[in-house]
Amino acid sequence: AEFAARADEIEAEPADLKTVGLVANLFEDAGDELSIITRFVQGRVFPAHDGTKLDIGPSLCYEALAKAAGTNVSAEDIEARLADIGEIGAVAEGLDLGGQQGLAAFGAGDGQDGLTVAEVDAELRGLAAAAGAGSTDTKLDTLFGLFNRAEPLEARFLARLVLGEMRIGVGEGTVRDAIAEAFEVSVESVERALQVSNDCGLVAETARDEGTAGLDSVHLEIGRPVKAMLAQAGTAVDALESWNTAAVETKFDGARVQVHYDGDTVQLFSRNLEDVTDPLPEVVEFVDDQLDVPAILDGEVVAIDDAGDPLPFQEILRRFRRKHDVAATREDVAVELNAFDCLHADGEDLLDEPLTARHECLSGLLDAGVSELTITSEADQVADLEAAALEAGHEGIMLKNPESAYTPGNRGQNWLKRKPDVETLDLVVTGAEWGEGRRANVLGTFLLSARDGDDYETLGKVATGITDEELADLHELLEPHVRSETGTEVDIEPAVVFEVGYEEIQASPTYSSGYALRFPRFVGVRADKSPADADSLDRIERLAAGQS
Repeated sequence: AEFAARADEIEAEPADLKTVGLVANLFEDAGDELSIITRFVQGRVFPAHDGTKLDIGPSLCYEALAKAAGTNVSAEDIEARLADIGEIGAVAEGLDLGGQQGLAAFGAGDGQDGLTVAEVDAELRGLAAAAGAGSTDTKLDTLFGLFNRAEPLEARFLARLVLGEMRIGVGEGTVRDAIAEAFEVSVESVERALQVSNDCGLVAETARDEGTAGLDSVHLEIGRPVKAMLAQAGTAVDALESWNTAAVETKFDGARVQVHYDGDTVQLFSRNLEDVTDPLPEVVEFVDDQLDVPAILDGEVVAIDDAGDPLPFQEILRRFRRKHDVAATREDVAVELNAFDCLHADGEDLLDEPLTARHECLSGLLDAGVSELTITSEADQVADLEAAALEAGHEGIMLKNPESAYTPGNRGQNWLKRKPDVETLDLVVTGAEWGEGRRANVLGTFLLSARDGDDYETLGKVATGITDEELADLHELLEPHVRSETGTEVDIEPAVVFEVGYEEIQASPTYSSGYALRFPRFVGVRADKSPADADSLDRIERLAAGQS
């Protein structure tokens, strides 16, 4: 109840600086629950480095709420209220919860009154661990037990937490600044510790208990993935004007992986920090054969044909999605690792070393599979390298500042991606419409949105470029994320990212972003990206301004 009251106060505060102060006060008072609360305010149950998911779709949440609300309320009633109100937390708060009796009604906490933060955390972790036959019933019972004991305000934030959308205006930057303010340490020390640990709970407790010295002692840990360093779109002119010399390497049309080797065991993590070790056994075998010391590497896994030439991005997704019959799929789609960075080697973190030094270390660790890095100050040479990359079937080139450090999660000016193809955007699917004719039984048109803080703003629909087979796959992918339906329109939880090509971005009052895509076409699903990695409204605005 105390957490819910504080979250309510934070949600009501419009000023960013005051929000940081309120979150800092919450952290100061959190006591033993500090680690949990740093995650809960962001709508997280697990640390960012942990790929574990609650795996609770909207429909299961609605069913649990309906069950806790009484025999006269159905999941369809919850959907109808959501369509009217527009936000699941407000729906949950407005229900008459807590009246159910019987053994199942006790749910979490053996029937004790008064939910605690630690108890909710433990119950949701147990829920996430449920698997196999009967796991859906177990999850439903757990959620029902929690909602049945929740007061109205608690129910608002519990429902949001379950669906991973706290919506109180607290993101990673706010948490970083609040930790610094609460425990009187520098923002820079907190940010660095967050980058190398990817665990806001650990960093908050370290700042409180050990101060700056403790934060400075936080290092990379093999088996604990960190966010990938990101790139912006750019040109050779941008790179050479900024850095005088540029490091040029191939931009592979594959899936990003972070390789962790502890001297004995190999683990592979996707860009979303999910463990993808099992689907990629040949990469595991390659790393195990090549590495002699513990290391953390960054690279790209690319699908290749029998001649070793690269295949399109969608082919590598077939491997990433495969959980069963991996050996058979391995025969159909071969993959190889192209490593291009080294974050840690033999007990030493290398994040602060310049790119050239990290690449030299990488070349010393691996006899093969290292992306070639060319340092040049000549625009003509950059053009030649780009042409060679395209001729070889790759996506383009990367331009990197030779002196740059590796900054996890940062999309700065030190890495630029250069693709000559039509510009594409990575956009979140937030709605859909049922198809027509032979496509009447599947979702056929998809509403696209760009990130805007914690919200999503629409800027168009896409239905072009999708085959019947792809539509069937997309329907199956999106169906678990359906929130509600009104006629032919479907509201979808932000969970799936599409790559979309377009001819132009136009100003338009039709969509909430103020923009619309001219001639959008579906390119593919970015299964390696979460909604948080999708393109922002700021980028849309920059691209639109750059057209004129």
